[in-house]
Amino acid sequence: MRNIRAAAVSAAPLAALPGATPQETLDAMRRHWRDRLDTVLPDRPDIIVLPEHCDRPRGATFEHDFYREYLELRGESTLEMLADVARRHRTTIAYPSHRQDASGAWFNSTQVIDRDGSVAGIYDKVFLTIGEHEINGLRHGREAVAVELDFGRVAPVICFDLNFEEFREQVAALRPDLLLFSSAFHGGYLQEHWAYTIGAHMIASVYPPAVSGILSPTGEHVARTTNYRDEVVANINLDARLIHIDHNHPKFADIKAAYGPRVRIHDPGLIGVVLLISDDDAVTADDVIAEFELEPVLDYFDRVRAHRDSVIARAST
Repeated sequence: MRNIRAAAVSAAPLAALPGATPQETLDAMRRHWRDRLDTVLPDRPDIIVLPEHCDRPRGATFEHDFYREYLELRGESTLEMLADVARRHRTTIAYPSHRQDASGAWFNSTQVIDRDGSVAGIYDKVFLTIGEHEINGLRHGREAVAVELDFGRVAPVICFDLNFEEFREQVAALRPDLLLFSSAFHGGYLQEHWAYTIGAHMIASVYPPAVSGILSPTGEHVARTTNYRDEVVANINLDARLIHIDHNHPKFADIKAAYGPRVRIHDPGLIGVVLLISDDDAVTADDVIAEFELEPVLDYFDRVRAHRDSVIARAST
């Protein structure tokens, strides 16, 4: 059992007030995100995910002198503010922003701040839009990144990344427990596709009026924001594995007889796959898989591919 409390916190991009200076806008931005975080901190979440470049004023680009001055004033002050929140509340925060590295290059990044207020990992957006590079001068990230936290392995994903199957395969190869999706666009069914095909929970923080939410490895929505609230908190158990019913389902009754309510077998219907969840501190989902010789869904699909290739190879000789 690995129960955590997950939160997605979003808000419409904050606009600079007419006549406001970059410093005044920065001060307003800090207050804005402190107020937004305060909506979920009483629930003591283990992780909070914010939306893409969350501290960029609405409509600002690198073409604007105002934004460049704003970023110079900001420096790492927003990061430091969020690190203080993470440290004081013993939570993890995924902070997406425009980030400048030591060479002076700019990236669209997610920095994962751990419970100690340290940056546990940085992901730079791999698939920028053309405009992000040509207009804003952002650099492309090189690869998917996994960040090890005290409750599991997380993988940040940013906005346009969601459209690229080759990047999804990179992320899947990292075997994350939890996807951290920060975005300006929702992505529709692609969110469900990523959660299911990677076999991971997902926290999606998206600008309203689009919905933010938390998804299970079956691609089902555990919780969502509403037209009234732009934040959502839910309890999820990361000790969960997808199992195909082929060859495995005759063992399900034996698993329930052995473990009763301590091990759940959730059937979402229609896809021929169940989610095996351990609610027992002493037994993991992987322990149950080993004990009953179950075959995880991705392993099964790989075996089907290998079988097909073998049959075709024999037929062609």
